[in-house]
Amino acid sequence: MGTLLGFDYGTHKIGIAVGQTLTGTANPLTTLSAVQQKPDWAAIARLIEEWQPEALVVGLPYEMSDREAEVAGRAKRFARQLNGRFNLPVHMVDERLTSREAWTRLGRDAHKDVTRVDAMAAKLILETWLND
Repeated sequence: MGTLLGFDYGTHKIGIAVGQTLTGTANPLTTLSAVQQKPDWAAIARLIEEWQPEALVVGLPYEMSDREAEVAGRAKRFARQLNGRFNLPVHMVDERLTSREAWTRLGRDAHKDVTRVDAMAAKLILETWLND
């Protein structure tokens, strides 16, 4: 039982959520912008220090045809980098349709602050892993 951080990886922004294995639920946390086209490793390190997760979960992009999406290789690289930098287990989970579901759940509020969509997608990714 413990805390997990979930990531919705994108080349320009990364949504992050925090969840608990005890409840099987997660909450959107934040969205980080890329720094010179790379993840904001300093901000990720601060979140890991603050939340002390036992593991990390990264969404793996798939197309509806069950093929990995073009950005899947980058998401896998990001997952390997997380593991290498923070020495935590990293799990990957199919993130298909999570961004669309995030837009739906946020409704009109999504257009007020689009960065909330990425954090909500990270919440959905993390809950998918927690409930599998």
